[in-house]
Amino acid sequence: MNTVLHKSNTRGSAEHGWLQAKHTFSFASYFNPERMSFGVLRVLNDDVIAAGMGFGTHPHDNMEIITIPLEGDLEHKDSMNNTAVIKSGDIQVLSAGSGITHSEYNKNKDRPVKLLQIWVLPNKHNVSPRYDQISLNIEDRHNKFQQVLSPNSNDSGVWIHQEAWFSMIDIDEGKSMNYRLKNPEKNGVYLFVLNGKATINNQLVEDRDGYGLWNTSEIEIVANSNAELLLMEVPMSNR
Repeated sequence: MNTVLHKSNTRGSAEHGWLQAKHTFSFASYFNPERMSFGVLRVLNDDVIAAGMGFGTHPHDNMEIITIPLEGDLEHKDSMNNTAVIKSGDIQVLSAGSGITHSEYNKNKDRPVKLLQIWVLPNKHNVSPRYDQISLNIEDRHNKFQQVLSPNSNDSGVWIHQEAWFSMIDIDEGKSMNYRLKNPEKNGVYLFVLNGKATINNQLVEDRDGYGLWNTSEIEIVANSNAELLLMEVPMSNR
């Protein structure tokens, strides 16, 4: 088994006044040649957008972009004429494919919005752009893995053009759970701690830590406190 630990305080930072961002992997002005990606997981940004502010219209192509709001309401508009608001409990996916423009704004004028934005390299290029969002039942992740993303359009959660599976779990202190990889021969798992503390295969992880494991078929999670975790199972190579 191989592992990589990214402590919360080692992430890149960006402070733009209206935006506070933490970058697990190299992004924008933060560059670390040892922190380029975890397999096809290219970007994991932990963003706080000030009230009424946001990202103006900008382009993307050939990237699977997943947004998970943690607090507040985020308004999305794109060149496919989609206008939507996503909130805590939702998950949004944008397959940029052959090219798309979009904007993202904090819909509220009185409080910040907090979100994760995740980029995954696709296994198909120049596909037709696609947008989707769903609302999740948070109760379905209490002491069990709630699948929120997969490669399959008829499976639980949203889907993307990649052999990847995302799951979320809210685990009670003292509880132990085992995650079995869908494709252990090709995939690894990157765990991101939304809050709390847990021991992953004997490694302690805490708030906003990231921990990647590969060349293994199963991962043991023991909660040292009540904890919320995001598990991202992704191919370690795009070939």
